[in-house]
Amino acid sequence: MEQDLEQIKKRFLELAERAYSGNMFTFTPFLGLQEQSAFYSTVRSLPPVGYTLFGGVGGCERKMVRFGDAAAFGYEVPFPIVAVRVSPKHVKFAEDLTHRDFLGALMHLGIERDTLGDIMIRDREAFVFAAEHIAPFLLENLQEVRRTAIRCEIAENIPEGSLFRLQGKTVQVTSVRADAVAAHVWNLSRGESQNCFRAGKAFINGVLTESPAAPLREGDILSIRGLGRFVYRGVEGLTKKGKSNVRVDIYV
Repeated sequence: MEQDLEQIKKRFLELAERAYSGNMFTFTPFLGLQEQSAFYSTVRSLPPVGYTLFGGVGGCERKMVRFGDAAAFGYEVPFPIVAVRVSPKHVKFAEDLTHRDFLGALMHLGIERDTLGDIMIRDREAFVFAAEHIAPFLLENLQEVRRTAIRCEIAENIPEGSLFRLQGKTVQVTSVRADAVAAHVWNLSRGESQNCFRAGKAFINGVLTESPAAPLREGDILSIRGLGRFVYRGVEGLTKKGKSNVRVDIYV
């Protein structure tokens, strides 16, 4: 894994240098949280070309990096990301499909994971964010998920907030440490929460965070692989016993 991340870091440098010297936008494939963290660790060593992370719509966790700045270049190039709507041909006979089912069907087609972004399931439909060059292949070849016959089409104009929904929650904590808030959000023991950080499963704003004592600031997004993610909104007040009432918005 370390060797893979070092290769990825070299690729970041290559893409940034190409954008800087050629006055042109360059793009990475979709990056997971581990790769995004590797990217942030290289930012200071990159040429001053500017960068943006985006996954297709606001709220996406898997993202591409675009190197380049429209103001400096004098032109704009959008991210090469397409949203593919996957829906059952016969809703009456459709199975209750999970994220794993859709991902498994896509991997079965021989598609590389880094050409795919987030897969969001809403009711009986899934929205797959894919690299633009792979979308035609999906439209033609993705015909079944498990035993459910499906149809694919390009999803145009997805309303902001329609795929990624937030559920507010208030928890009481003795300190605004990342492990304390995470424990209350996901009903973990303090030890279980701390182990998530020490095992390299926790990321704050896309950066690997191994310290359970890391502080949270308003607007931070804490992601823990296997559990989910939430936006930290801040302290709303104190209880009579001196605990903090902390507000979070959980991605559901």
